[in-house]
Amino acid sequence: MKAVILGAGGQLGRALIATAPAGMMVAALDSAALDITDAEAVRVRITGAAPDLIVNAAAYTAVDRAETDEARAQAVNGDAVATLADVARATGARLVQVSTDFVFDGRSGTPYRPDARTGPLSAYGRTKLFGEQAAGDDALIVRTAWVYATQGGNFVRTMLRLMAAQPLLRVVADQVGTPTYAPDLARTIWTLAGQGARGVHHATDSGIASWYDFAVAIQEEALALGLLERVADVVPIATADFPTPAVRPAFSVLDKSATWDACGGAGVHWRVNLRRMLKDVAAHG
Repeated sequence: MKAVILGAGGQLGRALIATAPAGMMVAALDSAALDITDAEAVRVRITGAAPDLIVNAAAYTAVDRAETDEARAQAVNGDAVATLADVARATGARLVQVSTDFVFDGRSGTPYRPDARTGPLSAYGRTKLFGEQAAGDDALIVRTAWVYATQGGNFVRTMLRLMAAQPLLRVVADQVGTPTYAPDLARTIWTLAGQGARGVHHATDSGIASWYDFAVAIQEEALALGLLERVADVVPIATADFPTPAVRPAFSVLDKSATWDACGGAGVHWRVNLRRMLKDVAAHG
């Protein structure tokens, strides 16, 4: 089989390349190689590649900036997906679209099932939901959350930098979700795609955490591995104490039970994967 990976320069894109199944031919395209908002270029490039799978890991992910730049976010997260769906239908390829917990309003008291009612609170969430709808019924849509990896810009790397530089950090404690290690997410995507799965699936690590919980765990694990030389004071704060342009869901835990059944077991707990990532940072920088 052959897959085209879009967004190949991002955290998930690199993880998809690294975890591609044996025998899978991969054409990896980053934003420099292909602007997915250029519909004609997308048609020419993907038609020429003749893939079995189109895995779209490209996205406009600047959540706060999207509030004043929704047109660009819509072009990347929504309109480009409609083009990809058209190309997939025309070439006989299957589209894999990566989406987000931000399609939900965060008012649930239990994990969101794939068929739960959506209600995005932000421009980013609206554009990603549009992308899900544009992908169509034949696509595999994988919603995820709080993605991080050894390389790239993410919450873990940011916390390590701030903890090394500042004696005190204030971290939001009333937004709850689940961190997701990009390599494990990539393996889940490959497994679902290999099974011919279609429709909406949820994929994160197991467990739940607030951003504050996540930050505390990062410090504890980093100190144990010698990545930090001193303890910073991590103080829990409310969302209201840290206003942002985009409204974020207060609770965005995803129900992964159907995905775990399809993949043969529950995902790894987020803290285990955090330790795995930080060990990689300690070994390779």
